[in-house]
Amino acid sequence: MQTKAPVLWVEACVYQGDTIPFVELRNIYVYPPLKFSTQKEWRDYYRLIYNVKKVLPLSIMIHNTIIETYEYVQTLPNQKAKDAHIKRVEKGLKEQYTAQFKKLSYSQGKLLIKLVDRECNQSSYEIIKAFMGSFKAGFYQTFASIFGASLKKEYDSTKDDSLTERVITLAANGQI
Repeated sequence: MQTKAPVLWVEACVYQGDTIPFVELRNIYVYPPLKFSTQKEWRDYYRLIYNVKKVLPLSIMIHNTIIETYEYVQTLPNQKAKDAHIKRVEKGLKEQYTAQFKKLSYSQGKLLIKLVDRECNQSSYEIIKAFMGSFKAGFYQTFASIFGASLKKEYDSTKDDSLTERVITLAANGQI
């Protein structure tokens, strides 16, 4: 008994009288293979992959929330309404995401700070300062520094964070 292969309908284009199927393929990124001199470097790389896969969606969510909040705040008539809306957003975000952020490890938290800078082109400190004022930004920066982190940490895809950028590119494309 012979089974039929499933039919896959694709777009087609006509070129000089011939009908040619048209399928758009995603980009494939190829990097030179990594060489690890120690087992620890190998484990650190795979830990980075795990952390990026866990934290990258959060940084994208933060970016989207910032854009939505900024666009909505611009439509409000006065500063009092803007401040009230920002407080509501802050309260809602704390209720919704505090448990999720508390589950992050120390290294994931530091990576999140860098990825927020990557996604938003602003450090976490600058974002907090813009929305909540310099007092709260200073408070959160002090709190972060107690744990050895900095909200002012910037993402550098060409030097310090080149391996992270490679992992982000491959993870976002579904290659790892």
